[in-house]
Amino acid sequence: MARRVLALTAREAFHQLSRPGVHEVLRGDLALIGLPGVVFTPRAGLGLPAVAFGHAWLQPVHRYHGLLRHLASWGIVAAAPATQGGPLLSARLLAPNLGATLDVCTGVRLGDGEISVDPERLALAGHGMGGGAAVLAAADSERARAVVTLAASETHPSAVDAARRTSVPGLHLAAGKDRIAPPVAHAEAIAQAWAGPVQQRLLDKASHLGFAEGRHWSELLLDGRGERAAQTLAKAFTTAFLLRHLTGERTYDALLDNDIKHAALAYQRGPLRIRRSAQESQV
Repeated sequence: MARRVLALTAREAFHQLSRPGVHEVLRGDLALIGLPGVVFTPRAGLGLPAVAFGHAWLQPVHRYHGLLRHLASWGIVAAAPATQGGPLLSARLLAPNLGATLDVCTGVRLGDGEISVDPERLALAGHGMGGGAAVLAAADSERARAVVTLAASETHPSAVDAARRTSVPGLHLAAGKDRIAPPVAHAEAIAQAWAGPVQQRLLDKASHLGFAEGRHWSELLLDGRGERAAQTLAKAFTTAFLLRHLTGERTYDALLDNDIKHAALAYQRGPLRIRRSAQESQV
């Protein structure tokens, strides 16, 4: 008997996914098993999906704890390596660190042995240069089933070139007020070069640092600051996209298929049909 999908409007899906999920969340230290960083997991679950997240330039991983915790509350193991934290961040080196993070998640029984990750349900994500590193890692590995970037930055080697070799589904959230990595030259270029199914959205009110939580001294050097609205949109869209492509969950498809206020669909290519309403959904 076919599974019945509960249809939600884009607005309903957004409001559900912008709130924590039903799972109690545990936090762990990746350094205890050989890699500096942090991991958030549901309290229990076998064969769970997992995502490795790359931080932006000069941004400590604690600025993404809210996003990682949110994903874990929805049943997704979420980990971030705390490497390449200095001013000379190398996306070329951060990319294999993301791969190593997935290795840790799949190769070690987490928690008290009640948590395991399915190696067929893995994703990569990142912010800024960490987003570019996620693209590099996805292009060089066949393990990831999906990629999400937040205000992605072009990197060396080129994330745009790597996108041409990346055939898994990609979601790219660009910041409309980004003066560090302007969307046209960075997130939009990556999305348009993407080899597989891809969606790019423009968060028109967001700055480059809007996705980073709390305050940090780097805001004295870089443009923008943490913005709750950008973080809430990132939580909802990232959760919907990963649930869709890692677990087959289609309850929240309307959020991915329609325009949302301050997160309009800017570019789409791939098999998923876009069902736009006559007017923007108001959130």
